[in-house]
Amino acid sequence: MKLSVILPYLNEEEYLGNQLEALAKQHWGEPWELIVADNGSTDRSLAIVEKYKVRFANLQLVDASDRRGQAHALNVGARAARGEALAFCDADDEVAPGWVVAMGKALTEYDFVACRFETEKLNPPWVRAQHRCPQHDEVQIYRYPPYLPHAGSGSIGIKRTLHEAIGGFDESLPVLFDTDYCFRIQLAGTKLYFVPNAVIHLRYRDTLAGIYGQARTWAEYNVFIHKKYRSPDTPELSWKHGMSGWVPLIRRLPRIRNKATMAAWVWQFGWRLGMLQGCIKYRNLAF
Repeated sequence: MKLSVILPYLNEEEYLGNQLEALAKQHWGEPWELIVADNGSTDRSLAIVEKYKVRFANLQLVDASDRRGQAHALNVGARAARGEALAFCDADDEVAPGWVVAMGKALTEYDFVACRFETEKLNPPWVRAQHRCPQHDEVQIYRYPPYLPHAGSGSIGIKRTLHEAIGGFDESLPVLFDTDYCFRIQLAGTKLYFVPNAVIHLRYRDTLAGIYGQARTWAEYNVFIHKKYRSPDTPELSWKHGMSGWVPLIRRLPRIRNKATMAAWVWQFGWRLGMLQGCIKYRNLAF
């Protein structure tokens, strides 16, 4: 088996069928399999997977319900894999045509890769307006120490032996386990390569509550990642510097005119609040 595609999910009945349909249309001359890891769903997700079993020559459903968390489901899926290489994708996104071929071929040349994101297909304009599309032209670069590239877990491909050697994803992290994973692999000596012809249609949060919640959580754990990887001689930023970022955010309130500007403001508010909470929780200034 050349490639194992790992698809974790938890209560994704709304979008899971779309991703499975996109994967069912993938063709590659080399043998590949799909590992679907159920993280304890209580909706119709399991029934949707069962319906698609006849569409795949090699589909394995594994139970990852013993511990909640996407990192855990990814690790369980990887342990069940038979492929020489692993490619991870998310249940609420959609792989573009040719994704399996592009990832499979890239992983015959490189040990660690990330694909390209496209955001227009699955997101309305008001949602796209708040984001600069990550991973469209290159892998993402972390702006705190250690300033290394990283990629979303649903876009990563890796040799199975390397995944096992690094110990998989850190299951103690509810988010940013993919950033931590990328850092550990690169610090151990393996470069992350960008694969522009492998494309994932990325889906953003499309409710204000979802946008706020994601921004706040990501920001809080960004502080944790900053503290974990910064060198002891890296100077801390000041509270004055961090709190000054609230001033332009408050000044933008009267300029909110539509859903797009509201979503952008909510994201920035959630991010600022999450950073503040993270700095207090982890006793680390990282504004």
